[in-house]
Amino acid sequence: MDNKTFIDTLSQRINAGKEETSEMVESLCQVLTDASLEGDTVTFPGFGSFEPRKRLERIAVQPSNGKRMLIPPKITLTFKPSTLLKQKVRNHE
Repeated sequence: MDNKTFIDTLSQRINAGKEETSEMVESLCQVLTDASLEGDTVTFPGFGSFEPRKRLERIAVQPSNGKRMLIPPKITLTFKPSTLLKQKVRNHE
């Protein structure tokens, strides 16, 4: 599902205009981004949680020429689905 389809579907479900729904989605993304940059976990009950995790510095080998490269540490955002969401997806099959 692309962004336009998501906003159309959500606006129909909550009986709101597409512009208002688009602003809400953008605000949600901004709040999630800000919380992640601060190192906070964002949890949506019944859906799951987004948690920033720090990946450590590591050495990788480039397959084409065998050179070793140092990959710097970075923060990644991981998603852990809730038990309820997992059950709904499994039972949908």
